[in-house]
Amino acid sequence: MRTGAWILMIGGLALAGCGGDEGAELSDKTIEQNDALADNPAVRGRDIDRRIFEQKLELARTERLDTLPFGAMIVRIGESFLGTRYTPGTLEAEGPEHLVINLEELDCVTYIENVLALARIVRAGEPTWPAFVKELERIRYRDGELDGYASRLHYFSEWISDNESLGLMRNITRDLGGVRLTEAIDFMSTHADLYRQLADSATLAQIREMEARLNEQERWYIPEGDLSEAVSRLENGDIIAATSAIDGLDVAHTGFAVRRRDGVYLMHAPLVGKDVQLSETPIDQRIRRIEAQDGIMVARPL
Repeated sequence: MRTGAWILMIGGLALAGCGGDEGAELSDKTIEQNDALADNPAVRGRDIDRRIFEQKLELARTERLDTLPFGAMIVRIGESFLGTRYTPGTLEAEGPEHLVINLEELDCVTYIENVLALARIVRAGEPTWPAFVKELERIRYRDGELDGYASRLHYFSEWISDNESLGLMRNITRDLGGVRLTEAIDFMSTHADLYRQLADSATLAQIREMEARLNEQERWYIPEGDLSEAVSRLENGDIIAATSAIDGLDVAHTGFAVRRRDGVYLMHAPLVGKDVQLSETPIDQRIRRIEAQDGIMVARPL
């Protein structure tokens, strides 16, 4: 994972994603904005994505997922993607930054984003494509607004903090016994040659400014040696971010916590395995055996 494998892995991580009531109805203004957004050809959606989207909604209707606790809903929607192909770099489309929607292929972060967006629109009682499009943008971009490449939440620790500020989740890492994470974030700016967008000096300057700002903020993680107690307190649907042992990179992998009788497992889209799957071993055991991962951050969707 310290050579070619982790370079592929960053396609879903450091390339380098309002109110907190997920049950609130969408306002007329929001619905109007969603309809306008759906008229944009860039986010109108491919036929395959629209079909998969409708399949997820049919699952939600048939199984009455709106009646489940939110974490259980997330796990069930996440399970419906098991077997979906892992593909890195799906957000790196040609041309200017735009909202990429791809439900046919997922990396570890787009898996989290799509499942969370689907769960939120079902819970909100607005299971429509325009609502999904807008929710995905809100989750993926800083302050919920797409404004160029640098507005994407490339570092997952910022993805958590930004979505927490929007009321979509709560960072519970410190509550679970987390300690301060002091390593600097600078992977993107120090590996600019890996990102075609950073050939533009203005965009590279924006990324450096973003990294400097992130390095002034407190970050917390649960070291791999302290995972057993923390993992016992995880709930279904918690977002797990495996922290990185690679210099300059905050998070190496992401997934959802799934409780089983013998432990808490990771439901994720891994590079190894090539599709969305449930980990073979519990989360704490998995982190300890992967050299490039040294702990976790945890966010609980609201």
